[in-house]
Amino acid sequence: METTVYNNQGQEIGKIKLPEEIFGLQMNQPLVWEAVNAFLKNQRTGQAKAKTRGEVRGGGKKPWRQKGIGRARQGSIRSPIWRGGGVVFGPRPRDYSVRFPKKKKLKALMHCLSALAKEGRIKVIEELKFDTPKTKNFIAILNGLQLNQKKSLFAVERMDDNLKLAGRNIPYLTLKRADDLNCYDLLSNEYLIITKNGLEKLNKRCVTKKL
Repeated sequence: METTVYNNQGQEIGKIKLPEEIFGLQMNQPLVWEAVNAFLKNQRTGQAKAKTRGEVRGGGKKPWRQKGIGRARQGSIRSPIWRGGGVVFGPRPRDYSVRFPKKKKLKALMHCLSALAKEGRIKVIEELKFDTPKTKNFIAILNGLQLNQKKSLFAVERMDDNLKLAGRNIPYLTLKRADDLNCYDLLSNEYLIITKNGLEKLNKRCVTKKL
């Protein structure tokens, strides 16, 4: 399996071979679903919290005496049936994270890469490096690759400040290190644009693991 290598102007400058053991797999949808579901669960912070009647401020004094005034008995103005009172079964801080084996996560990533490769949605670029943090430079690369206004994921070998600053104002652009790619990012974008060095890094990440 081969794909075209482009320069920063969007011109074809050669071909590169994509490893069959990484980019030639059949899609395993249940495995990918597990990986994406685990990723989303692990993003949840679980910080939502409502106060109980014991945590709401005030309410130490009995509102009125127990008997003789014709009202229902009340012990606190912070009772859940009062306005401003505590919440009975409100949310509490909790941990939503799940354990997902590294080998399964890597296998799911390879299945997603294979699906993108078969659909022709992977582009390899010679190098992605800016001397100045100019957004227009990134836009020029996207236009050269005919990816303007298309959700694109750029994967590089290493991140630098000029790359971050140049790409952060483009709403349809995601910038990641090749070591940090995951199934959710791949499925959330139309195209994967990866540098040659980033591709080597990705190959090393996938092949060196015994699956």
